[in-house]
Amino acid sequence: MTPNPVCFRRTLSSQVSMETTALTEVKKHLRPGRVYRRDDLAQWSASVDRHLKALVDDGDLKKLRYGMYYCPKKLAFGEAPASEHELVQAFLKTDHFVVTSPNLYNQLGLGTTQLYNNRVVYNHKRHGTFDLDGRVYQFKRRMNVPRKLSKEFLFVDLVNNVDQLAEDRDAVLVRVREKAVQLDSRKLSRAVSLYANYSSQRWWKSLGYA
Repeated sequence: MTPNPVCFRRTLSSQVSMETTALTEVKKHLRPGRVYRRDDLAQWSASVDRHLKALVDDGDLKKLRYGMYYCPKKLAFGEAPASEHELVQAFLKTDHFVVTSPNLYNQLGLGTTQLYNNRVVYNHKRHGTFDLDGRVYQFKRRMNVPRKLSKEFLFVDLVNNVDQLAEDRDAVLVRVREKAVQLDSRKLSRAVSLYANYSSQRWWKSLGYA
């Protein structure tokens, strides 16, 4: 039997309409500036891979890496890049992490001035170096991870990593010893107990903080 061309066109039109409606429904959930994982979008789509391709082709999403997508935030001068917090949170699938850098040690008044081109993410899940949207992060898995940075944490983190700094190790440790007395001893002792590695634990203990 010869197919009825009118029925065929109606069926095709109906399928196209349904697909457009489904894609529009996914778009309604997108928020500019947000980073999404494939699994996030799967809850709104029965054909997530097809819809992801269409969204990327239309410019509604930008593919960052396998399984990660960014909904561009438009500004007067162009598109804003994804925020660091959004990137790392989507990558780890949790917001329990802290991002730091050796550059922050320069704010502690210890005489350190070197600038470093690395970002460190302390977290419970991933370990290794990863490129997220052109930004390289060193992920370090730790048992204890603070919710936010504090001066006490940075003091402890500096001593943990003092051998990796460009400054003179002994001179930096002398200044840490001098500045430590200006901190809240209770908070510093707690930071040492939670975040100091084995070798720096012994050093802090010699100062009475462990």
